[in-house]
Amino acid sequence: MAAFLDVAELTKAYPDVSGGATVPVFENVSFGIERGEFVCIIGHSGCGKTTILNVLAGLEQASAGTVIMDGREVVGPGLERGVVFQGHALMPWLSVRENIAFAVRSRWTEKHEADVLAHTQRYIELVGLAGAEDKKPAALSGGMKQRVGIARAFAIEPKMLLLDEPFGALDALTRGTIQDELLRIVQATHQTVFMITHDVDEAILLADRILLMSNGPRARIAEIVVNTLPRERARHSLHHDPQYYRIRNHLVDFLVERSRRMQADGTAGSTPSIVSPGLVGDAASDAALENAIARAIA
Repeated sequence: MAAFLDVAELTKAYPDVSGGATVPVFENVSFGIERGEFVCIIGHSGCGKTTILNVLAGLEQASAGTVIMDGREVVGPGLERGVVFQGHALMPWLSVRENIAFAVRSRWTEKHEADVLAHTQRYIELVGLAGAEDKKPAALSGGMKQRVGIARAFAIEPKMLLLDEPFGALDALTRGTIQDELLRIVQATHQTVFMITHDVDEAILLADRILLMSNGPRARIAEIVVNTLPRERARHSLHHDPQYYRIRNHLVDFLVERSRRMQADGTAGSTPSIVSPGLVGDAASDAALENAIARAIA
């Protein structure tokens, strides 16, 4: 059975100044996402992560390859896909309520105004912005603006949510709080999510699978890491599980060393390997790791 989202042999090359094709930023990128799955993609700048997300959103055309979502090819933007960018992209002349309601009206043009406002209020409360409904973006903190963007994306009840490093510009404390909110909402709504991040810990907290891209040009998905930590994850307890450190070390090693080496020797094949580093270990190494964790948090 086909995946809910099926990306096949996606390639993107930009024309040079003379109009000819250049070396592809990425090529032959293929992966699938199941309905209700949360997938993160990680890779160094220049490997084409944002371009892939823009293709999924219908905001950019690939040079080759196809994107099929829920049995239909993605050929342009659509309200069945909600997008949250790094910048909040709010309309500054509208209040919190009005920014979200604008999206709701666009999604359901026949919805009565009272129903629009009730629907909008539900998502305002879902992201913890009750009491700030009438504030304009200029009166909001960076974290609050991102909450409005998330509420607006969720309010149209998309089949898929696309997130382009939405917390990258936030301080660590605010980022952690909004990550927790996002995790809670996704678990409650069973939303399908594709997210770009540079934050290894964020990926481990949120994702069911993590796609690792080799360096560009000619970047590919080199590995697919299965997050074997229990789905009901919480930030405060994540580091108590030995699997967390195995997964984290695997991701960091890829970013620091293996992604560069794969680009140099061309070892990133067309079919990525699927790995579960959290399950790799023996009793002795587990005991040593648990002792190290205990010392670190003592």
